Amino acid sequence: QVQLVESGGGLVQPGGSLRLSCAASGSIFSINAMGWYRQAPGKQRELVADIDSVGSARVVDSVKGRFTISRDSAKNTVHLQMDSLKPEDAAVYYCYARIRRSLFDRLSDYWGQGTQVTASS
Repeated sequence: QVQLVESGGGLVQPGGSLRLSCAASGSIFSINAMGWYRQAPGKQRELVADIDSVGSARVVDSVKGRFTISRDSAKNTVHLQMDSLKPEDAAVYYCYARIRRSLFDRLSDYWGQGTQVTASS
C-alpha cells in the first residue's frame, strides 16, 4: 500500500504564510511527479503546482510569485510554501504523487486526504 500524509494547513490572515508538507510512504519503487491540487467549494479541483523527479517545477499563474514548491526525493516528501495568501486561495489542498510500486508496475496516481487552507481576517 501507499500512503500520502499531509500537514501544515490552517487559518491565517490575508498576506500571511503557510507551509504544506506531504510525505509518501509504503510500497514505493520510484516517484515520478509530486504536487498539489486544490478544490474550493463549488469549484473543480485544479492544479496548483507540481515538480518532477529531476526538480523541474511548474506553478499555475494565479499563485506564481507567491507559492513555491520543493521536493526532497530522498525522503519522498513535497512541500508547498505559500506566501502572501489571499482569501481566494481558500480551498482544500490535496497532495498527489505519481508512483511506480515495483519495476514492472505502471505509474499510478495517489492522493492525500486533503488539508484546509483559509486566509481570512
